[in-house]
Amino acid sequence: MTTSTPAPTDDPVPGLVGFTVVLRNAGLAITTDRTAAFLSALDALDVTSRMQTYWAGRLTLCSDPDDLPRYDSAFEDWFTPPQGGRTQVTDHRQPPPKLASLTPSEEEGESEEDGRPEPVIRARASGTEVLRNRDFGDLTPAEREHLRQLIALLQPELPSRSSRRLRPSRHGDTDARATLRAILHNQGELRELHRHDHSRRPRKVVLLVDVSGSMEPYADALLRFAHVVVRRSPGAVEAFTLGTRLTRVTRELRMRDPERALAAAAKAIPDWSGGTRLGEVLRAFVDRWGQRGAARRAVVVVFSDGWERGDTDLLAQQMARLRRLAHRLVWVNPHVGKEGYAPVQGGIVAALPYLDDLLAGHSLATLEQLLEVVRHA
Repeated sequence: MTTSTPAPTDDPVPGLVGFTVVLRNAGLAITTDRTAAFLSALDALDVTSRMQTYWAGRLTLCSDPDDLPRYDSAFEDWFTPPQGGRTQVTDHRQPPPKLASLTPSEEEGESEEDGRPEPVIRARASGTEVLRNRDFGDLTPAEREHLRQLIALLQPELPSRSSRRLRPSRHGDTDARATLRAILHNQGELRELHRHDHSRRPRKVVLLVDVSGSMEPYADALLRFAHVVVRRSPGAVEAFTLGTRLTRVTRELRMRDPERALAAAAKAIPDWSGGTRLGEVLRAFVDRWGQRGAARRAVVVVFSDGWERGDTDLLAQQMARLRRLAHRLVWVNPHVGKEGYAPVQGGIVAALPYLDDLLAGHSLATLEQLLEVVRHA
């Protein structure tokens, strides 16, 4: 089996994403989901193997028989070295490192069999792992693009709650009616006790995302996170944006493609990167949506840095109302994870007594921790 020599770059992801752009220009229906599936497949395979890269792309990026000739042509042009040279891979090499852990070395080793030089690949700290802990506000454009792919790969598990509806179960209380019907069916013979238990239903989740000027470096990533959560359970998740007014963006975030969903949400938000009136906006949410069922027994997550231009007493009153309605109240502040942070902002001071959790939300790793908190709510 032969492979092409890896290009001298720290991270192969930009080159692989570039290959999907070439396929899109060639007429293939390449979506963000298919690109994410391609990268996920290669993360489990050997990215240095030409054969495995070919089949990973063919199985995830092609959706029609007519795509195959164009895919083969684009793959040959993109992955063939400029001089057409290829490096023979021996069968005695070590298992390949993960996709984001590949760093081609400038040194060359020698094959134990014939002494021919072969590329030396050193394992380094995973670029994906480093990016997971980077602050959203400090990312370069290339890192932001990579982050969008990682957010799209999140698989949130939403909480559930016990419902009033009963269902057959091996454990639980005795179902007298089902047991009696079974006795009559068996001519009066009792063979087993039938049992039932309460079924489980998804617990409602409400996401309130601050899109004011102070939250602008984080708003895009947080809305993409909200898109993933809404898409996971469209009937149980509601999403709103906070600023100088309240905007419901649940319908826009239900779109499958994240780019179209974010574009539609941006058109629906009239106060993007504006001021902050958390107290007034939360009052509008509780009056119009919260008391009517959206927040009742729900997990409510507020994404905000806590800068309040309005009356902090009003904010405290609305947080108290929300606390009485919600099952769990979580506040996500991007600055909590920074060194030396203290909760001294007026909005945080007013809201803190009513919170179940105050979490950081400045990186992908902290958003994954948030998903764990929500799942166990």
